[in-house]
Amino acid sequence: MAKEKQQLKKSLNPLSVWAIAFGCIIGWGSFINPGKKFLPNSGVAGTAIAMVLGALVMVIIAVSYAYMVPKHPKAGGEFTFTKSNFGKIPAFICGWFLVAAYLTNVPMNSTAIPLIMEGLFGNTAVSWGVGSYSVAGNPVYLGGIIVAVVFLVAFAILNILGVEKAGFIQKGLAITLAVCAFTLCISGIVFAIKDGVNFNPLWGFDKAAYATEGVKANSWAPAILATFAIAPWAFVGFDTIPQAAEEFKFPFKKVIKIMIIAIAFGAFVYISNNTICAVALNNWPELCVEGKWVVLVAAEKMLGTFGKVLVGFGVASAVLSGMMGFYLASSRLMWSMAKDGFLPRTFAKLDEKHQTPRNALIFCLIISLVGPFLGREALGWFVDMSSIGASIGFFFTCLCAAREIRRDKDGSMFKFICAITGCVFAVLFMILQLIPIPGFESVHFVWQSYVMLGVWVLLGVIFFLWQRKKIGVPVELE
Repeated sequence: MAKEKQQLKKSLNPLSVWAIAFGCIIGWGSFINPGKKFLPNSGVAGTAIAMVLGALVMVIIAVSYAYMVPKHPKAGGEFTFTKSNFGKIPAFICGWFLVAAYLTNVPMNSTAIPLIMEGLFGNTAVSWGVGSYSVAGNPVYLGGIIVAVVFLVAFAILNILGVEKAGFIQKGLAITLAVCAFTLCISGIVFAIKDGVNFNPLWGFDKAAYATEGVKANSWAPAILATFAIAPWAFVGFDTIPQAAEEFKFPFKKVIKIMIIAIAFGAFVYISNNTICAVALNNWPELCVEGKWVVLVAAEKMLGTFGKVLVGFGVASAVLSGMMGFYLASSRLMWSMAKDGFLPRTFAKLDEKHQTPRNALIFCLIISLVGPFLGREALGWFVDMSSIGASIGFFFTCLCAAREIRRDKDGSMFKFICAITGCVFAVLFMILQLIPIPGFESVHFVWQSYVMLGVWVLLGVIFFLWQRKKIGVPVELE
């Protein structure tokens, strides 16, 4: 066996890792969801409060990640932690749902690309093609499918060519995204000072009742929970850092700082993009109901053509950096699981020239290619899948941290409390996502999301039964 072929190349510096985490946290949703979800469901106040609370919870959970990474500095992250502490079945459950959390974000971002092109260049940009059809009442066009597929294939190839090349591009995308977000924020502040604001309805409104009752304001509690419940999706990305642990060329003690900075940047972008819509648009409830891309409309009103260009660069950077980062995270996780026999042997093979998990990346590409054929309505279903997968990963990581802190002589009470608190919040997220609660209809899964979850569980059972005799047996490749 050529052992060196089984080692990932150490080529990531702190800025590259921050770029991966921040780029994964901020994807299409920060630019599209203000009009689709945040403003209608939670308003300005509800979204801001939910994102701040979500960021604080993620920082608490990040303490457990920072504790575990130096002890288990291997690709696989949460899967590796769980395997060491609780054995095969919990490790497989954790790893498989984390693959869902990361992998669903790849087609999610690719499916948003045609939507972005329509907003920037008009409805005819990708709305063409013979044989177009509808999914959940939304048309799917051949033009949109082709555009999304091209980007999926291109970024899969880029990841196969090496993390160093991908990391360089990721840094550029993340920095561009941050600059665009801060510029939009400053523009919003200036506009608010000049023309005032219209934040009402402060907690959002009932979109379903709009046609008959006009703006029917939401109550504050459902408004906050509607966005807080998807915090695992909103901030999934900081937890991709452990997936690249074998490729760090810096001390592990920097991990917690990188995570906190990435989470803080993410919260700022979500809140800022949402708030500037209400700042610039007095009729934002009407625009939300009409399905307008309110961030783009707001930017154009504040800055003219430059605002439209700014949003174009920002959302393109967000989408592409998300695709790049989640390709990296999901493929490294699958590679790590395959090395220990949890997934088929072929996923453990590294590319001979570039030392990247080529076959795992190809699998991720194949699964992701389903996304463009489901259309834009699938964006919400992918959000739900990512949220539940991330919640399960958070739970197992915090549980592992609590267990190891208790048995380690250097385990502090502060870290133990953070770990237990993280477990509680992870369970809360799962309850909010999976169990319908009267009066909180906008919080839990839609039926299509339950179907996708069922399919993913079935696929996981098939893999587990296929590998059951090989699980825990390290794979050696020539």
